[in-house]
Amino acid sequence: MTDSGRTQRIVVVSGGLGVPSTSRMLGDRIAEAARSELAGRGVDARIDVIELRDYATDVATAMVSRYNSPRVQGIIDLVTDADAMIAVSPVFTASVSGLFKSFIDLLDPQGFDAMPVVLAATGGSVRHSLVVDYAMRPIFSYLRADIMPTGVFASPEDWGAADEAGYDGGALTSRARRAGRELALALAGGSAHATRRDAAAGSDEDLSADLTTRSIAPSGSELQRGTRDRRELRAEREREAMTTLPFEDLLASVNGNQM
Repeated sequence: MTDSGRTQRIVVVSGGLGVPSTSRMLGDRIAEAARSELAGRGVDARIDVIELRDYATDVATAMVSRYNSPRVQGIIDLVTDADAMIAVSPVFTASVSGLFKSFIDLLDPQGFDAMPVVLAATGGSVRHSLVVDYAMRPIFSYLRADIMPTGVFASPEDWGAADEAGYDGGALTSRARRAGRELALALAGGSAHATRRDAAAGSDEDLSADLTTRSIAPSGSELQRGTRDRRELRAEREREAMTTLPFEDLLASVNGNQM
């Protein structure tokens, strides 16, 4: 497969603990919206889902032992190799879950350079909705991720409004679709902020009509450019790391030059 037709890999990281997990359900909605938008523009997408609940013991062991088991390394590689990420956490004590944060701490901070990321959270009340901006956004800003403008929060009222077919009257569905479109646009090398301005200008149906006539992934060259930019950032960081001496070696080098 050529670079222009390369399948875009989106990883969903869910910190939900329940079965079924509303965090997983929210991540699936956003991922499907992104895949649908990319498919409409002729771009293939692969969705990988990591439910951290299944790796809780391994993550805790890795945190205290500083050794990643093969199971943990496998999900770390899924995130590292992904082109984009959808991060979803339940709200615990006005922040993300400890399991979610522990897994993020295991990842290479340099691996998020310019990675498009959608932030989402679930909680027991709409009063927790600011967790997306006040707890999650600072973490991924520090990691230099390309955070999508629209964060998505879902409370029990959002799920309770859904009918048997899963339609909620448009509230949560619209937010998930908007975030998914922004992610798709970022993967296509465009501006997610432009998508949000378009969404603010009209209804969800108006946005759909506008996106039908305005290509958000118009060419393979633009898709290739967006991926290449992130790879170049990673390569640059790796070169910097290779040319940076540990403090002890740097001090020895300076002392040697002064002799």
